Amino acid sequence: MIRSLWTAATGMKAQQLNIDTISNNLSNVNTSGFKKSRVGFQDLMYQSLREAGTPNNQGSQVPTGIEVGHGVRPAATQKLFSQGSFQKTGNPLDIAIEGDGFFQVLQPDGRVAYTRDGSLKRDNNGRLVTSDGYPVQPEITIPEDAVNVTVTVEGNVLVKQPGSEELNEIGQLELARFSNPAGLKSLGRNLFMKTPASGEPTVGVPAENGFGTLSQGYLEQSNVKVVEEMVNMIAAQRAYEVNSKAIRASDEMLQQANNLKR
Repeated sequence: MIRSLWTAATGMKAQQLNIDTISNNLSNVNTSGFKKSRVGFQDLMYQSLREAGTPNNQGSQVPTGIEVGHGVRPAATQKLFSQGSFQKTGNPLDIAIEGDGFFQVLQPDGRVAYTRDGSLKRDNNGRLVTSDGYPVQPEITIPEDAVNVTVTVEGNVLVKQPGSEELNEIGQLELARFSNPAGLKSLGRNLFMKTPASGEPTVGVPAENGFGTLSQGYLEQSNVKVVEEMVNMIAAQRAYEVNSKAIRASDEMLQQANNLKR
């Protein structure tokens, strides 16, 4: 009887993590470039009370055994890197990636991080940076007198300057991709860090060798679908409730056993 109490408790703990993950997805529904997470579960070890194939008194073998499980545990929280929808902003420094790839940014500690958030800005030196001031890699500096900035689908950054009728190329945006993007470590602030599970990044030019293209004046929205998350939340809530009822039923059965002496 005690086994059922602990088994149901593992289910409640697992569903609590599920609700936590769903809540994080919903809270970032308007975060540019955000990728939702999904919890995967595994059943725990089993106690074998009788092995299948055990000989019986008649000399034959029992066709099935008796196994009792010990509950569930979370196995992984996986990031899903499906494409989010695009929002037109008209801002020339808002750039969406359509397809595979991440922007590269340099953190203050010198390490490179990766992001799908293309809401870029200009700092006081004219460099293209993220909202936190992290410069895009390779570094691109927009001249102070630039009157127009154009980013092509291939990542070429062009500017028009006073006195010139032609667009001058000042840099090239590059993208990075991974063999296993689900293995990236989430840092917050729309940033990811490579890990041994993600593999080393492959860097290339947009629209070439399988890399995505760039769309100027657009932002990639979160890939969270509110209706799906609400349905998942209801299912997790009901699973939590069912496990709590299993604990209550086990408690009542223990109470009945304790009252047998009366």
